[in-house]
Amino acid sequence: MASENDYFHLSGPLHLTSVNWDHAYHRKSVAASLVQGVYVLEKDRQEQRKGPDSIAFPWWAFFHFQLLHMLVDDVDNSVFGAIYEFKPPPSIGNNTLHRSPRYVIAFRGTITKADSVSRDIELDLKFLRNGLHRTSRSEIAINTVRNMVASVGGNGSNIWLAGHSLGSGMALLAGKTMAKSGIFIESFLFNPPFASAPIERIKSKKTKHRLRIAGSVLTAGLTIAMNSDKKSSSYDSFAALSAWIPCLFVNPSDYICSEYVGYFEHRRKMEEIGAGSIEKIATQNSLSSLMMSAFGKESDPLHLIPSAILTVNLTPPKSFKEAHGIHQWWKPDLHLDSKLHKY
Repeated sequence: MASENDYFHLSGPLHLTSVNWDHAYHRKSVAASLVQGVYVLEKDRQEQRKGPDSIAFPWWAFFHFQLLHMLVDDVDNSVFGAIYEFKPPPSIGNNTLHRSPRYVIAFRGTITKADSVSRDIELDLKFLRNGLHRTSRSEIAINTVRNMVASVGGNGSNIWLAGHSLGSGMALLAGKTMAKSGIFIESFLFNPPFASAPIERIKSKKTKHRLRIAGSVLTAGLTIAMNSDKKSSSYDSFAALSAWIPCLFVNPSDYICSEYVGYFEHRRKMEEIGAGSIEKIATQNSLSSLMMSAFGKESDPLHLIPSAILTVNLTPPKSFKEAHGIHQWWKPDLHLDSKLHKY
């Protein structure tokens, strides 16, 4: 019989004996651990581990959270998300909790096991085709977040969103949806997928810069040609999201998310060379989305966002699996570079 603590003790953030909610590393580690809890919940389900055999519990209990509700996919019945409630013991003084969340809604990424892989891959492909918003799983995710905000009341300031990989896409979609109605939820997006060619992986800086400039000019030109009558409303919609500043955590060795590094850096470079007006149009559109729209297909480039705190893990990984994994984000002594990018 497996001990519910064995797995957590081997790989969890046990060095965090207490949480300083003002500390960015602590907040990041808690959010990543709660996402890992969702992964393990689904693995418990697949391997029929229940009661004392379950190994998911420590991932939230260690930080004084309780599992309120599991989010279940209506197609394959897999657990893809969870709602946690923070229940600190009386021994923790209230003066240390002012930045702690009351609730956290977390989403897992793809699991390559037979019981869930086909549905997860289907959704991965939907994301790449800018169609994640048309899926039943995303509908469940958005409604869950919307209902939680309504039940708690206020402006969502005591709620966190967290996700990894595909789960980051879910959290990003829910966060953007709420931001459009003026509700800005603190969000922790680990290895969020970027639906574009991984130009950031090219070693030559000159080549990368030229490709990005060419892409921006082409994207801006197509956008103006195809949406001249909608241009101002498009600007307003994108600009309205700029007050929502999610926290993105990316690894430059992970081709799934590394393009976010170039996406934000390219904006700054275009401003420097006097081409900021072109980039303001290009940054909110993608070539693939424009092409799909040209053929009459609805397309939402979910990965394009106006503002973010981008944290890059510059610690060299041993493998792609490590570069894309959730486990890296609670490790101590990482070489991290964080920048605020405001539209």
